[in-house]
Amino acid sequence: MPAIGAAVAVAAGMLVAVAPAAHAAAGASLPFTSVEAESATTTGTRIGPDHTQGTLASEASGRQAVRLTAGRRVEFTVPRAANAVNVAYSVPDGQSGTLDVYVNGTRLTETLAVTSKYSYIDTSWIPGAKQHHFFDNARLLLGQNVQAGDKVAFQATGTQVTVDVADFEQVDAATGQPAGSVSVVSKGADPSGNGDSTQAFRDAIAAAQGGVVWIPPGDYRLTSSLSGIQNVTLQGAGSWHSVVHTSRFIDQSSSSGNVRIKDFAVIGEVTERVDSNPDNFVNGSLGPRSSVSGMWLQHLKVGLWLMGNNDNLVVENNRILDTTADGLNLNGNARGVRVRDNFLRNQGDDALAMWSLYSPDTNSSFENNTISQPNLANGIAIYGGTDIAVRNNLISDTNALGSGIAISNQKFLDPFFPLAGTITVDGNTLVRAGAMNPNWNHPMGALRVDSYDSAINATVNITDTTVTDSPYSAFEFVSGGGQGYPVRNVTVAGATVRNTGTVVVQAEAQGAATFRDVTATDVGAAGVYNCPYPASSGAFALSDGGGNSGWSSTWSDCSTWPQPGQGNPEPDPNRNLAQGRPATATGSQDVYTPGKAVDGDASSYWESANNAFPQSWTVDLGASYAVRRLVLKLPPSTAWGARTQTITVLGSSDGSTYSTVVGSADHRFDPATGNTATVALPASANLRYLRLSVSANTGWPAGQFSEVEAYLTP
Repeated sequence: MPAIGAAVAVAAGMLVAVAPAAHAAAGASLPFTSVEAESATTTGTRIGPDHTQGTLASEASGRQAVRLTAGRRVEFTVPRAANAVNVAYSVPDGQSGTLDVYVNGTRLTETLAVTSKYSYIDTSWIPGAKQHHFFDNARLLLGQNVQAGDKVAFQATGTQVTVDVADFEQVDAATGQPAGSVSVVSKGADPSGNGDSTQAFRDAIAAAQGGVVWIPPGDYRLTSSLSGIQNVTLQGAGSWHSVVHTSRFIDQSSSSGNVRIKDFAVIGEVTERVDSNPDNFVNGSLGPRSSVSGMWLQHLKVGLWLMGNNDNLVVENNRILDTTADGLNLNGNARGVRVRDNFLRNQGDDALAMWSLYSPDTNSSFENNTISQPNLANGIAIYGGTDIAVRNNLISDTNALGSGIAISNQKFLDPFFPLAGTITVDGNTLVRAGAMNPNWNHPMGALRVDSYDSAINATVNITDTTVTDSPYSAFEFVSGGGQGYPVRNVTVAGATVRNTGTVVVQAEAQGAATFRDVTATDVGAAGVYNCPYPASSGAFALSDGGGNSGWSSTWSDCSTWPQPGQGNPEPDPNRNLAQGRPATATGSQDVYTPGKAVDGDASSYWESANNAFPQSWTVDLGASYAVRRLVLKLPPSTAWGARTQTITVLGSSDGSTYSTVVGSADHRFDPATGNTATVALPASANLRYLRLSVSANTGWPAGQFSEVEAYLTP
């Protein structure tokens, strides 16, 4: 049956997820509609598209934006009824200024302040990082209602401003004080933002235990964090009306729980990333049965860095913008946590992460979130944990060191709890996701399964995925630490891949995955790149579960990386087709594994199980080739005495049914002549899987090869 996944439409510059039949739309239900600047009318200069790390366009939504110099403008057609706008923008480092705002040609008295204060972050301690976090967000109540089709323009005054996207929203009026609540103003809080309201907040919280602390409309300044928060509701009049200015709102290691935080903004003053500082909206624990909803969180290091007991926490309907690190991180011990219907933009690390440090995150989920422009990591990252779900998220425009979704056993620190149970990745849409990893010098896929520090033994079910415009690959399987740990027990079912830059499947680890109902169109280079690293680590088996189409070809040369849109080149007739390809065997002795025979090093070798003839060794060439010559080698050292091996050459097109290509024959290996034997194959030979069956060896009771080379030339 055809794949079921969320389609993505771009109309008038607006990115939306369109729900197919029988499946929910990906992403959050948002109170605003976004319009890309590059789709608007402008007298400025469009920049991009660009995916190069460190460029301004690479961090923009849609990888494009509009640059305005003094007097230049960009004019948006309003997509919906609205009375407010939020603009994502960038100004040169060290500069600040304003944008004039026009509604239907009339300039407003209010201007939109823009600044580089919160941008241009350097994290030199992170390998592969460059200066990043170029964009910021600024919001404005228009003071009037506008309708769909009206025009709202932004014009640069003195400072150069690059405008990325505008979010148009109908902001509700401020809500009233709940009956019986304790107002922070009644305890001395200053809604003008001039005075320090920290103690007033503490006093209101102490007075309202079991009840509601009310934060009326206004701006409130806190100079230190709050703690001892439990069995209380903190409620504002709406995130556009009640604003708390602090970089550290709650910092506590434990709580008895039942905390409700809702409907106000916390805007910080974090201008750099210092990982030892708790510059977070919440740092630590809210306790069991708590919730966070309707919040606007901005200019912090992390939105929520959650440790300790947060059982059954719900985080929903929030906006998390412009953090220098993660948007939210469940840092171990999360049980039954639900993070859903949130909007995250411009994170300086993973937008949403679960990290099973000290204890596993269990039975927790990220669902229906919209994530845009994480600029130094992944949209969603699952680092270990048991029975985790990632469902119906919309993720776009990941940058360096990041995939749209990463399912990983990268531990960072110990004790770490690897992936276990069932990991469900369902109904997600990934747009322009995946990036070049400068540490690996090769790309990361839109969705990555990574046995970084240990084998993946959990069951990983990836279903109903849509991957659109990935600059590189759609699905990547890798052991990112370079140790070759296997990726096992993966199923990819019901995926739609459109316009991927290089390949659909990028397999760089040993292991196996089953694919069914995966359809691809406009593939840039080849269907599959299957080149496990290290080459001696073993093969990655792709099982065809049926219903797959559009990605049957395999990249032909493991010595090179496919480049976006280049197509699959014809193989060099003088190239060794077997080098670096996945190899298996009926058995191996100690460290002398099958991959040693295709690692390009004649001093290393494969040795079969001893005293158990016949033994076979098999390599997957990645595609069917008219192989004409084999060169079989043993280590050239004179310590290896001369010997004769009796070898049968077999071939297969599918890895299941083999036929004899060259019948059983004796082949002499002699150090005096290089310990090499050449086998000519008939002109009729055409094979993808090459198998050598060894039935005898006069020098040792096992099959042995240090290199097996396959060539198109006789």
